Amino acid sequence: MLNEKHLGSSLDDFLEEEGRLAEAEAVAVKRVLAYQIAKLMEEQQLSKAEMARRMSTSRAAVDRLLDFDSESATLATLEKAAAALGRRLQIALV
Repeated sequence: MLNEKHLGSSLDDFLEEEGRLAEAEAVAVKRVLAYQIAKLMEEQQLSKAEMARRMSTSRAAVDRLLDFDSESATLATLEKAAAALGRRLQIALV
């Protein structure tokens, strides 16, 4: 059944009303970062094993980092990944 209350509202408005906007945005950011890391690894022809070596971590940790559904990536892990790819992690409050 169609809920008339939400007719014409944006997805952001709906998620905010449901108290889930911040969670949805966090998931989206994690997925974008995982995609960017995977793309840079591909461009640099970097295997997961080599990425793990450069990050001083395990291959399983790299798998979790690249997993769109995993929420275990910390800022420290993301910074290590960026450094391993010759990049910097940049975060801003908006």
